[in-house]
Amino acid sequence: MQQKISLKLLPSEAADEASVKKYIASSAGKKITAVTGYHIHKQSIDARGKTVYITLQLTAFIEEPFTERPSITFNFKDVSHATRKVLIIGAGPAGLFAALKLIEAGIQPVIIERGKDVRARRRDLAALNKEGIINPESNYCFGEGGAGTYSDGKLYTRSNKRGDINRILQLFVQFGAPESILFDAHPHIGTNKLPQIITAMRELITSCGGKVLFEKKLTDLSLQNNAVAAVTTEDGERITADAYILATGHSARDIFTLLHSKKLLIEAKPFALGVRIEHPQSLIDSIQYHSPVKNEFLPPASYSLVQQVEEKGVFSFCMCPGGIIAPASTNPGELVVNGWSPSKRNNPFANSGMVVQVDIKDAVKSLKTTDRFKGFNNLESDPLLMMYFQQMVEQKAFEAGGGHFVAPGQRMEDFVNRKISASLPTHSYLPGLKPADLQGVMPSFIYNSLAGGFKAFGKKLKGYLTNEAVVVATESRTSSPVRIPRDNETLAHPQAHNLYPCAEGAGYAGGIVSAAMDGERVANIIAEKIFS
Repeated sequence: MQQKISLKLLPSEAADEASVKKYIASSAGKKITAVTGYHIHKQSIDARGKTVYITLQLTAFIEEPFTERPSITFNFKDVSHATRKVLIIGAGPAGLFAALKLIEAGIQPVIIERGKDVRARRRDLAALNKEGIINPESNYCFGEGGAGTYSDGKLYTRSNKRGDINRILQLFVQFGAPESILFDAHPHIGTNKLPQIITAMRELITSCGGKVLFEKKLTDLSLQNNAVAAVTTEDGERITADAYILATGHSARDIFTLLHSKKLLIEAKPFALGVRIEHPQSLIDSIQYHSPVKNEFLPPASYSLVQQVEEKGVFSFCMCPGGIIAPASTNPGELVVNGWSPSKRNNPFANSGMVVQVDIKDAVKSLKTTDRFKGFNNLESDPLLMMYFQQMVEQKAFEAGGGHFVAPGQRMEDFVNRKISASLPTHSYLPGLKPADLQGVMPSFIYNSLAGGFKAFGKKLKGYLTNEAVVVATESRTSSPVRIPRDNETLAHPQAHNLYPCAEGAGYAGGIVSAAMDGERVANIIAEKIFS
């Protein structure tokens, strides 16, 4: 028989198959020889008490032969001669998963991507990290796989009503991800493994007759009779299709500007902005696991923090245990930082975004103090308002760092005490850090909220507020500063019935899995429309 069982084990016990079988047998009232195997459905860490446990939810095979974990079968078709074609703008998770879904429906996807393939992209990242030279079309945000490829591959999402999470995870496994992502409470692939997985997806798409075209930047679109008639790329090529999926990501400011110039509706969207904070991983381990020496059977510890400070939400974002801070800028003269971890999460630092919610009123008030927007009367109604605010802070951060993507930083206690640090601790940020007063980089409401949040977090996690930690500006690409409206039922833009805004760049997703699900959802709608 098969029996569902929940276990709470010590980390060493959970890591040992024989121990797990022993506890299964005890729970089921059977001899250990009766347990032929088990499938884990959910695995998580319970560190609420002084003793840390691993909780397992599993299906045990008792007195019957063990069978492998059931998997989903995918029916990818040959679409090389398909009569229907969908153009996908952007090769991030939304674009790639939309393409895979279209292939299952017998429709040919053609992906155009402004950046390079993952292998060529690495050289541009090396130039950015080592020489401070940025390629605006190939960086941590733009290129094959999108922003997620070289920024960690966290697959955790709460968006379980937007699509089939298990299907997305199963697809990742089919293309090379470890099976553990199917049951880990917070699944993660790692930046070192994602490029091969993304490459395998692209190779499947092209082997089925789909097309993926790199260094193919959208620069214009033609509208006719409330529809997109064609798009034009930077090299002058005009491309037509039955439908167009816009999956360009949260940093494609030129696309937002293009849509606005074409008088297609877009809306300013509140988002969060702040800093990235980095601690020694050993310190976070000791805080979270209640021991100065980390258990070898436990992974590097993470945290999730939230605090209300003067009616502003302050919260951790994209926490990277054993990670690295990276320059995620897309333009010269603008500084953005992000974090990532390799699959083993074995670097000596733990970093996390620490951000504050920014609304329309905040952005208007801040921008009106600048020379560029002083005296503007209708700033509140400008759909690019939040993008302007984002740019303003990124430019100030670049100036404070002194150029070449050196980032301004402060030790954590110095930040709270409004003191410029005399020196900065050892860190992971390759372009380098420079001591600076971050009060000159961020609007006061963000700085004050972060300082209050850090004090509160220091009380929640004893030892967290420390000058061993460094605060780095600026974490500003948490989500898109623009929402592109779409109809609730058709998912098409209200002014262009064959244009489908999708995922993070359109304001409808927040991470790899939710973007992938949104890509599939849009592809399903298109397939139903084409074949109805």
